[in-house]
Amino acid sequence: METRPLGATGQDSTVATFGAIALNWLEQEGANQMVELILDHGVNHFDVAPMYGDAELKLGPKLRQHRDEIFLGCKTQERGYEGATRKLEQSLNRMGIEKIDLYQIHGLEYESELDEITGDDGALAAIRDAKADGKIDHIGLTSHGNPGLIKDAIDRIDDLETLMFPLNPVVAAKSGDEYDYEGVLERAAEEDIGTLGIKAFAKGSWPDTAELPEEDRPYANWYEPVGTPGEIRDRFDFAASRGLDSVVTPGDPKLVQMVLDAADRYDGMDEAAQRSLVEEARHDDSPVPEQLHH
Repeated sequence: METRPLGATGQDSTVATFGAIALNWLEQEGANQMVELILDHGVNHFDVAPMYGDAELKLGPKLRQHRDEIFLGCKTQERGYEGATRKLEQSLNRMGIEKIDLYQIHGLEYESELDEITGDDGALAAIRDAKADGKIDHIGLTSHGNPGLIKDAIDRIDDLETLMFPLNPVVAAKSGDEYDYEGVLERAAEEDIGTLGIKAFAKGSWPDTAELPEEDRPYANWYEPVGTPGEIRDRFDFAASRGLDSVVTPGDPKLVQMVLDAADRYDGMDEAAQRSLVEEARHDDSPVPEQLHH
């Protein structure tokens, strides 16, 4: 599988990153098998978070067995120093490891949060201290619905090494600053910040839960995904062709194999094909930013 430099981190990440939230829906044996499948496809970048149910615990056994083969991203939703320190220790303990390669401030949505995070007793200070202590190697940020705020964060956090944000034809088809993830990509390229794409496979928001209860949804995703191999491949090729360093696999285990197949076969997507996908998606409801929570 193709690899790309992850910004200036020194890491060459596979063009697909494994979104380990998928492990939450599996028993331990199934989780072990999925991690082996991911590794068999050559994927070397994994992403997990404490709010993904028991995904950290399910990942632990195979992560420890294959620690040298996996560049591990983890996240915190904590905004203050003490909370971020505690959550990091919890993640290390749950996974049974001593270091996380990339630790990301998760789900930035509001300017006030950025103020808190970057303050003297904010989460960023805790993450920098953890880096000095050798508990993490790199600092990242994720956001699901505010491109302008991501650009502000680039300006304000001078040691920011990676960004994770949505990119798909539905979003690319929308005009307006609230959808300007292409602008984020450009800024990231200028600053040599690594980029990880989420929601590449999102088709739209789920219908109102009154109409479609969670237990009746065919996929365990926050959004309604595309579901055929052809659609999955188009979406993967689109995201990987826009300049992202890596595309994160979706949350439902049933979709992961199709995405791996697409990543294995990826050989670019010409601009005409990209424009065609954007045009087709022009009237679709965006899953971003109406649904901010990943």
